Amino acid sequence: MLQAISSGSLDVKSLITERVPLDEYTKIYGNIGTSKSIASILVYPEGKAVDTNATITLAGGRFIGSRGVIGIVGAGNFTKMTMLPALKGTGAGFKYMASAGGVTGTALAKKYSFTHSTTDYKEILQDEDVDLVMITTRHDLHAAMVQESLRAKKHVFVEKPLALNTAQLADVLNDYNTHAIPNGLTLSVGFNRRFSPHIQKIKELIGTSPDPLNIVATMNAGFIPNNVWVHDMQTGGGRIIGEACHFLDLMVYLTGSPIKSICMSALGKNPEENTDNASILVKFENGSNGVVNYFANGHKSYSKERVELYSQGRTLVMDNFRKTEGYGFKGFSKLKTGQDKGHAAQFKKLIESLKQGGAPLIPFSELINVTLASFAAINSLKVGEWVEVSKV
Repeated sequence: MLQAISSGSLDVKSLITERVPLDEYTKIYGNIGTSKSIASILVYPEGKAVDTNATITLAGGRFIGSRGVIGIVGAGNFTKMTMLPALKGTGAGFKYMASAGGVTGTALAKKYSFTHSTTDYKEILQDEDVDLVMITTRHDLHAAMVQESLRAKKHVFVEKPLALNTAQLADVLNDYNTHAIPNGLTLSVGFNRRFSPHIQKIKELIGTSPDPLNIVATMNAGFIPNNVWVHDMQTGGGRIIGEACHFLDLMVYLTGSPIKSICMSALGKNPEENTDNASILVKFENGSNGVVNYFANGHKSYSKERVELYSQGRTLVMDNFRKTEGYGFKGFSKLKTGQDKGHAAQFKKLIESLKQGGAPLIPFSELINVTLASFAAINSLKVGEWVEVSKV
């Protein structure tokens, strides 16, 4: 139809029976059931800029002196389907929801009783009531927004990844040292898997200082078309940096040790750096070994995530954050729950730490180590050999 209109073969001009100034739009919508008009056109005033940086007050609320007052930047599917439901009941003060267009953000703000919706996230940074900025934008914006938030003296939670390359990470590290440490600010990354009751149970069973472990973690990630932004190394960073980092963090948590070196092999004769079919061998400083299998070519009916752990003649198998089975553990054989990847526990701990004080969710050194390890995996693919993970 659009082609027909463009070529002139379909004439719609004769159907337009009225033109109404924008500020008189009620003439159209108010009489929509009785008007004899076939097609109405709203006429926008010429030379008048449309205000795209608007903040709307949706409800009253006093946050002065409160802790755990949040502003969320990004109103995509993760925020809608995962973050906001998990934040309910945490005691967080819901002040700002920021989104680029405003429509989705305002709808979510109303649903979850935020007091403000905005299209300008800098409003959050300038508001003294807000002490926690939560960033769920596209990956290429993460590092810069973390820096801005730290400079504004805000605690920060950012969805993974923290950065897409070493230059971005160096900038974040500089602002963390310059602004976060002197002001007692925390920086958290959304490595939620370690907070799952299944991973917590595994950690309890193996202890906080385990002997060297063998861990095999498999993510049956599913296919995403090549033209989707997550595959773009400049925008999404690829799925290894953007998502396989979850399992790198999980292994750091379970082994209790930083990653020492990485070797990644990918599917195909000449795999690209944005591959999403790869096996990553991981060496830890305490002698533990790990394998992260990140596959996009499996069947969707198979479990999406699976972790196997071997230690001292014992084995633990976690299946899709629903079931964990133990072999050789006295007094433990099985844990079954509804699927729980740890989001609710993560956000509960985050808000509690802001309200009551205490250590950050994840040690900053581990956030840096895991991020550098994800970069090392891509570098390993390029050079075809083991790559040492840089130390900060």
